[in-house]
Amino acid sequence: MLKKYIFITGGVVSSLGKGLLSASIGMLLEKQGFKVALLKFDPYLNVDPGTMNPFQHGEVYVTDDGAETDLDLGHYFRFTNSPISKASNATSGQIYETIIKRERQGDYLGKTVQVIPHVTDEIKARIELCANQVGGIEITLVEIGGTVGDIESQPFLEAIRQFRLEHPKDCINIHLSYVPYLKAAEEVKTKPTQHSVQILRGIGIFPDLILCRAEQTLNDLVKEKISLFCSVSKDCVFEIVDLEDSIYELPLHLVKQKLNQRLSHLLHLKCKKLDITDWETLILKIKSPKRSLKVGLVGKYITHKDAYKSVFESLRHAASASHTEIEIYGIESDSIEQNKEKMRCDGYLVPGGFGKRGWEGKINIAQFCRENRIPYFGICLGMHVLVVEFARSILKLKGADSTEMNSKTQDPIISLLAEQKEIRNLGGTMRLGAFPCHIQSNTKAYRAYQKPQIFERHRHRYEFNNQYKKKCEEKGLRISGIYPKEGFCEIVEMIDHPWMIGVQFHPEFQSKPNAPHPLFCSFINAMLRETKNG
Repeated sequence: MLKKYIFITGGVVSSLGKGLLSASIGMLLEKQGFKVALLKFDPYLNVDPGTMNPFQHGEVYVTDDGAETDLDLGHYFRFTNSPISKASNATSGQIYETIIKRERQGDYLGKTVQVIPHVTDEIKARIELCANQVGGIEITLVEIGGTVGDIESQPFLEAIRQFRLEHPKDCINIHLSYVPYLKAAEEVKTKPTQHSVQILRGIGIFPDLILCRAEQTLNDLVKEKISLFCSVSKDCVFEIVDLEDSIYELPLHLVKQKLNQRLSHLLHLKCKKLDITDWETLILKIKSPKRSLKVGLVGKYITHKDAYKSVFESLRHAASASHTEIEIYGIESDSIEQNKEKMRCDGYLVPGGFGKRGWEGKINIAQFCRENRIPYFGICLGMHVLVVEFARSILKLKGADSTEMNSKTQDPIISLLAEQKEIRNLGGTMRLGAFPCHIQSNTKAYRAYQKPQIFERHRHRYEFNNQYKKKCEEKGLRISGIYPKEGFCEIVEMIDHPWMIGVQFHPEFQSKPNAPHPLFCSFINAMLRETKNG
């Protein structure tokens, strides 16, 4: 059976877009009829990003099987139909943890445990695991996090060097590098890329393709220079310039340069017909909106947009489906009073999060939306915000709170899962992954989904306290979705409100540009109705 591997490394600086490049290549291969899988290796020693600060790491993406992973897996999901699971992401922490456990169990029979071969063997095993997680996978793309030259990345680079040595006809190496333009000299500089490739070649990795991240189009002379000094043919040097309108243009940008044909040649694959008409239609729709909306995104990591990456993208997916341009205004939840001028949006979304900072500001936004009948979408913590504000204002429980924010509250309308009260370690203690939700008929949630049962991904510790369910429903807060096995509240909605919904799960993790999530679509349509913009 066909088994091919594409290794993607990055050089010069971080944040060049290896994840987007990997996802775009995966999409193009799928459009040619190949079944692909994608794997992200992260060099940090954390076991997973679950306890990492969003300012440092950005969003924690969650898979159906409950893995807390790197945000690049969100790109993989949005661009491709590849399986996304625990096998799709591995950190140095996970690798070393596995090896140390084996050593403690005596699995190495007293041998000295070393980076080579034990660590590199485990990395190679993870590649094979990803490539075989489901049947029929033909091409596996492996993204190496970090930048070439980082000490943390060395075991991964050594592992892929060995892997290619063991599978010489089935692997290619792609190197994404930064090619800066010096404004003072009015010149593009290739030296950083040359040095980056030298480092790779010094450890035995020879790039087959070089993709140049640049601010402007590179001329033939620049490409010829990179070709000469990096020992790749000129037709294997490609460019990725800044995209003005949408990240979803990247696959089309690569096709124009015939990257798909070059990949087929290098992998010894039959160059199949590429049909991307649906993607071209999507880009046209994104570029030609008929109206516009303003959405306020209320959070405490607004200055770091990657912290809410999937939320931003899900809003854009739903907006483009309605031929709408969306302006997203970030509102710092711990300084709401100083941001009153921004509180004039067509709707507000409060995303997930942890901790007390900004809590009362989010509650103020929920009250503002309820009283002024402005569409409100609360996700995870945003649902807790909606419920606590309702309890304080409508149920007149002035001290109502979440025990996450106030462990001594007399009215814990949001409380910790009973089975986790004695847990001390923060890692791996949440309700994680996909769970079923039963939706009541004749509700806004049902009208959005158009079906009685759904599966959505969770990442949280605190739940709605069902002791308050009867009081809430008597006063107009309907529990429209429940987890049937435990009776947990999954969706709440204000009955006497145009659109005010909170969900315990994270719908943003299952939205695609060509298949926007139904709740985000319903939210956008509600704003269009209320602004008479539909």
